[in-house]
Amino acid sequence: VQLVESGGGLVQPGGSLRLSCAASGRTFSSYAMGWFRQVPGKEREFVAAISRSGIVKKYGDSVKGRFPISRDDAKNTVYLQMNSLKPEDTAVYYCAASTRMTADAGDFGSWGQGTQVTVSS
Repeated sequence: VQLVESGGGLVQPGGSLRLSCAASGRTFSSYAMGWFRQVPGKEREFVAAISRSGIVKKYGDSVKGRFPISRDDAKNTVYLQMNSLKPEDTAVYYCAASTRMTADAGDFGSWGQGTQVTVSS
């Protein structure tokens, strides 16, 4: 599956952004989807994941309660609503697809190219 992220940009602290990840192909519903982020010099960090059914969701501790994840299988798209943004949320955000529900980056076989999110006043 091919993935393309969009929705990144510059936002002030306390603001919101919604990231989208559009998937190609007709098998989107068979994948669990995840969001990760990375800043230069640091390891890729788990942000959120959603199961194939959309019922089970997992979140990284740093975004829990602020970044709800959702999916729309009719549109082959997964979303990350980013609220109450902080400067430390600045990173390149990647979406990824896995055949199982997981928070381990190594279990995700398909990745998008990433979208930059910058939180700054």
